[in-house]
Amino acid sequence: MPGRLVPLVNHEIYHVFNRGIDRRPTFTSKREYERALLALELYQYLNPPFSLSKILSLERQKRQKILKDLKKDRKMIQIYCYCLMPNHFHFLLEQEFDNGISKFLSNFQNSYTRFFNSLNKKDGAIFLNQFKAIRIETENQFIHVSRYIHLNPYTSYLIKRISDVESYPWSSFQSYLLKSNNNIVNTTKILSFFKDSEKYKEFILNQADYQRGLKRIEHLLLE
Repeated sequence: MPGRLVPLVNHEIYHVFNRGIDRRPTFTSKREYERALLALELYQYLNPPFSLSKILSLERQKRQKILKDLKKDRKMIQIYCYCLMPNHFHFLLEQEFDNGISKFLSNFQNSYTRFFNSLNKKDGAIFLNQFKAIRIETENQFIHVSRYIHLNPYTSYLIKRISDVESYPWSSFQSYLLKSNNNIVNTTKILSFFKDSEKYKEFILNQADYQRGLKRIEHLLLE
């Protein structure tokens, strides 16, 4: 496997993304999306005591205690934004510990792949071998990439109406609108650039049609 061209440095922020092999679907049902979100929540921590499958096999009271105690642990990455799409995903991440992003992606993808294959009676990898990462160099780039990620379902015509961006359940946008409290994303840093969540919402939605029409933005952000 070729070496990574962009080094992943502690306390730097990266737009991280990957897709299914041959662009095949990787998230095909509500159950799969929900499992992926659970994996995002668990594997951002430095020392999860058990695998996700093990935790979910425990009785409810024990499971809740483990998840509660886990919040006292340090995180190896900060998740600022995410969006899960039918055959790919986008994350906006800050690395807190050496190899944090690579370890997080490995744990997330391996855990989800095992679940996906078991559920669908398949085997083998479902994601490309090496994820892509672009370093965020400016505050302006940081907030604009967050908009790109949150608009991805609309830009890709997965949803038709701009109003549906707010209700898309598999991105972090609802957390920024204070409609969800899923313990996955850190919203503080991005919202610090705006008066309130309503102003951030305006920032996201006001450029939706422009982003949808300007396909070359994919070259700027994804190459």
